[in-house]
Amino acid sequence: MLALVKLTPVSLRGLAHPLRVRMLGMLREQGPATATLLAQRLDQSSGATSYHLRQLAAHGFVEELAGKGVRRERWWRAASDTTIFGGPFEGFDPADAEAYLRAVAAQYSDRVDSWISEAAAMPKEWAHAATNSDWRLRLTPQECRELHDEIFALAQRYRTDDAPGPSGAQRVFLQVQLLPFVREQA
Repeated sequence: MLALVKLTPVSLRGLAHPLRVRMLGMLREQGPATATLLAQRLDQSSGATSYHLRQLAAHGFVEELAGKGVRRERWWRAASDTTIFGGPFEGFDPADAEAYLRAVAAQYSDRVDSWISEAAAMPKEWAHAATNSDWRLRLTPQECRELHDEIFALAQRYRTDDAPGPSGAQRVFLQVQLLPFVREQA
């Protein structure tokens, strides 16, 4: 499995749909699944999930697991565990970019909502380790890029590609949004 994929104008077309973003996220987070399993988890028809899996496969985001299914059953897995979408955006269809970014923002929000729902029941050590924080910084474009690169390098240091890890380790999600304010607020 590839560690990460950087979106191109062509590959973005294959991911610029909310259901595809959710399906890819589920395959990354929950492991391989069939169109029927994804349909049940997402409250969709298996025809819809099958179609969207084929579109994801055509653009290289998912791949079929050979030899896992029986008869016509097809199992799919994510082809990478990270998607990178960052500027410059020249050459990207604005509607595709907006659809993708809105779907990802919704997925990020869903993850935080799930964490909030479960936070009180988490073990104390995880409650102290987790964070949902933000900062307002004043940066030049160059400083912003440097911060971006440092955050990505730091995340790479901790990447284990789903290896079991040391005792007590569990999967966590790191969401990064490093965005200029659209307008300065008073």
